[in-house]
Amino acid sequence: MPRVGLTPDGVVTHALRLIDDQGLDALTLAAVAARAGVATPSLYKHVPGGLAELRRLIAVRVTEELAERLAESAVGRSGDEAVEAVLRGYHAYALDHPWRYHALPQAPQPDEELTRAATRLVEVLVAVLRGYGLQGSEAIHAARTLRSAAHGFAALSITGAFQFSEDPAVTQDRLIRVLTSGLRAWPKD
Repeated sequence: MPRVGLTPDGVVTHALRLIDDQGLDALTLAAVAARAGVATPSLYKHVPGGLAELRRLIAVRVTEELAERLAESAVGRSGDEAVEAVLRGYHAYALDHPWRYHALPQAPQPDEELTRAATRLVEVLVAVLRGYGLQGSEAIHAARTLRSAAHGFAALSITGAFQFSEDPAVTQDRLIRVLTSGLRAWPKD
């Protein structure tokens, strides 16, 4: 019988808190079970596929969280202001949750839930790009460009790659200006 109050979603929440506290390498069923206050075999009642399924559910949740953060960042904004807000929201998510960010899949997975979450993430970017009159294939190319820049800056930031004394916030400002200038000049379909 599953423990009262523990659900698959609750197991993911316990797993994410573990990851936040100890890093992605600390993720084991035993560690999650200890946080949840259950025996390790009890987790299989909530996550029958074990650690592999738990990792999948974490990837879905993290993708959903990032998509939600970007959508919230863009609300009420358009054009350059929306792009800036989305890029800063992306970076802030990575800084707020560096270990969760490492659990974010960077390539498509053959998984319906994950595909739905990733599609939502891309839809937010495409919606922001409508402010530049971009649609169809050009919107997809531009969304890929934004995501590449956002991911690159975030990944370098959370791994400590920016070692020179120049302020990374200034670098981010420059990156945003380069991207918004490029989007204003982007070819239309």
